[in-house]
Amino acid sequence: MSGHSRRTGGTILKKTRKERGWLKKTFKQAMDKELREHKSSFIVFYILRALVIVSLVRQIILDNYEGAFFCILTIVLLYVPSWVQVRLRIELPPPLEITILCFIFAAEILGEVNAFYVNVPHWDTMLHTINGFLAAAVGFSLVLLLNDNEKLTFDLSPFFLAMVAFCFSMTIGVLWEFFEFSMDFFLGTDMQRDTVVHAIHSSALDVTRSNKVVTIPDIQDVVINGQSLGLGGYLDIGIIDAMKDLFVNFIGAVVFSVTGFFYARSKGAKRTPAQSFVPSKKTEEQDYLRQAEEHLDAPPEDRQAP
Repeated sequence: MSGHSRRTGGTILKKTRKERGWLKKTFKQAMDKELREHKSSFIVFYILRALVIVSLVRQIILDNYEGAFFCILTIVLLYVPSWVQVRLRIELPPPLEITILCFIFAAEILGEVNAFYVNVPHWDTMLHTINGFLAAAVGFSLVLLLNDNEKLTFDLSPFFLAMVAFCFSMTIGVLWEFFEFSMDFFLGTDMQRDTVVHAIHSSALDVTRSNKVVTIPDIQDVVINGQSLGLGGYLDIGIIDAMKDLFVNFIGAVVFSVTGFFYARSKGAKRTPAQSFVPSKKTEEQDYLRQAEEHLDAPPEDRQAP
C-alpha cells in the first residue's frame, strides 16, 4: 500500500471518528432537552430512575444478580420513550409517556424483582390489560401518521384505523404468548403461570378411544411419585393463564380502538380518552435533534469554506 493510500485511509478514519463524536454530542443534547420538555413526565422519569437505582444497590447487596440485571434493563428501558421521540421525530403526549414509564417499572421492578406477579393478586392481569391498550395506541398512531402524510396516497376510514389498531394489539399479545411458551418449553421457566383447578375434562382419558370426553370432578389433591403436591387440586400447566392474558389484552385493545374510532372520525376535534395517547409529528420547536445539529459546530471537514 502506498503512503498516499495510507494517509487517505487515516484521514477518512479520523473524519469518521470526528463525525461519530459530533453525532453523539448532538444526540445527547437532544435527549437532555427531550427529557425535560414536559415537567410531569420529567418528574416521573427521575423518581422512577432513583427508585430503580436504590433497588439495584439492594439487589447487589443481597447477591441477587438476576434482580440486578432486571434493574439495569429497566434503567435502559426508561430512556426508550425519549429515544424514540428524538430519533423518529414524533411527540408522545405526557399521559402516554408517563403510562409507558410506569408500565416498565411495574413490570420489571415490582413484577419481577419484588415478585408482585406471585404475591399481588391479578398483577399480571392488570399489566396485560394496559399492554393491550398501549399496543392498540401504537398501532393506531403508526397508521394515523401515515394516513396524514401528504406524500403518500394512503387513506383509511376511521373504522379501518380502529380495526388496524385492534389487530395490531392482538398480534402483539399473541406474539408475547408465543415468547412466554418458548421460554417455558425450552428453558424451563414459568412465564405462563400455572393454575390450580378442581376438575379436568379430557378425551385422552377415554380407554375406549372413541373420542369421548372423560371428566374427573372434585379433585382435592394430586400425588406424583408418591408425593402429594399439597395444592388442593390439579395443577393446570399454563393454558388458563395464557387465555386469560389474551382476553384482557382483547379488552384493552377494544377500549382504545373504540375511543380511537371516535377520535379519528372527528379528526381530533372531539375529546376522547384516545386523544391523550396518540403521538404526533414533531414541530420545528419540538425537534430538538435538528436544533442541536444546527447550533453545534459541525466537524471541521464538513464546514463550508469561506
